[in-house]
Amino acid sequence: MTVTEKPVVLGSGNDGLHGTLAFPQGQGRHDAVLIWSGSGPTDRDGNSTHGLMNNSLRMLAHALADAGFVSLRTDKRGVAQSKGAAPQETDIRFDTFVEDAVRWAGFLKDQSGVGNVFLLGHSEGALVATLTAQRFRAAGLVLLAGSGFRAPDILRRQIAAPEIVLPEAELNETHKILDALERGEVVADVSEALHGAYRPSVQPYLMSWFRYDPVAELAKTSLPTLVVQGTTDFQVSMEDAERLKSARDDIRLVAINGMNHILKAAPVDREDNYATYFKPMLPLAPGLMPPVIEFLGRARAANDR
Repeated sequence: MTVTEKPVVLGSGNDGLHGTLAFPQGQGRHDAVLIWSGSGPTDRDGNSTHGLMNNSLRMLAHALADAGFVSLRTDKRGVAQSKGAAPQETDIRFDTFVEDAVRWAGFLKDQSGVGNVFLLGHSEGALVATLTAQRFRAAGLVLLAGSGFRAPDILRRQIAAPEIVLPEAELNETHKILDALERGEVVADVSEALHGAYRPSVQPYLMSWFRYDPVAELAKTSLPTLVVQGTTDFQVSMEDAERLKSARDDIRLVAINGMNHILKAAPVDREDNYATYFKPMLPLAPGLMPPVIEFLGRARAANDR
């Protein structure tokens, strides 16, 4: 099916936030999906300014259009065409992205021919979408490869992984920094080895992120929710998905066999798995879209009753 795309801007000038609307064929009213990307400098297509090219979110938008849904995917504040809207590092907070998502959701709802609006978050974007759902009346929530653990616990698990070998001094310092940030305390003296990750200017953002428990925040919502997790994702596990599902009795969990973190079919082997992050023509995992489309259809029918 042919997909029509249209660039859009929220705001103006250097402060403008940029995105792409994707439309299905045919006239009439269509439900819509706001797609929110994951952590780091990730653009609207799911690609990173660090060179990771996979086009996963662009493919997701086109698959939604094929199923009759409008979608909106965006360059996050400070990334790609939205680079000029980046605040000073000391001023950015996790809620900055939530506020942007709420504004984009309202923008999408106001588009001519748009009916219900769904929120879809990938990776860290799953938490953004969850918090957005507390402030915007969405028809449903889709969480793809979302963490079920608080951010400081994720970082502790990462440095404890067997493939990560840190000098004891760095390991001890990292734990002290994480403990302090959890208490809301800025750590002024950070070693050169850890400065890139924990420099004082980024600590206010980390503290704002650390205070959110994805499971507790999801429990505050009541809208239809689908959790999707790939079995060969080495960044987020089925344990994360099970934790998210535990937030409410009515949440549906779907495991996609052989899908990795960027929503592509990938083997368990880490090197071969990671190689897919650089293959922008590799299609989405074949098992992904059917349960997502089914969920959106069921939620749409429930909202239309």
